[in-house]
Amino acid sequence: MSIDEIEQNIRDISAMDLEELRDTWRRRYGVPPTLRSQPIMRMMLAWRMQTDAYGGIDAETRKTLARTGAAQPVGRDLGVGAILTRNWKGKEIKVVVEEDGFRWEDELYPSLSSAATAIAGSRWNGPRFFGLRDAA
Repeated sequence: MSIDEIEQNIRDISAMDLEELRDTWRRRYGVPPTLRSQPIMRMMLAWRMQTDAYGGIDAETRKTLARTGAAQPVGRDLGVGAILTRNWKGKEIKVVVEEDGFRWEDELYPSLSSAATAIAGSRWNGPRFFGLRDAA
């Protein structure tokens, strides 16, 4: 496949809706991921097409990535004992960063997003909920 063909395929992907992305994945690779996010599905499909054409990550890069270890959840970098606060529905919410997670009302959550989801009662991105990331 030529560079021009790959670039055209990626342009085509950028115009597809979720069902078209899933159909394209199904034709090329089998059962598609159960994602509901068009942007992520587009990136994954484009990545697969490019790796088919150019190859994936080389062995040296894989070793380097393996040495970096697991990504640290956003918020942990604030340090153990840091307190994140937010007013939510008229109530001041305080979440404490601990060694093993994030504590809210005597409950320890493994991620800031799981704490934010418990607080809000619906799925939330924790860093965004607490203002550690800009809104999209």
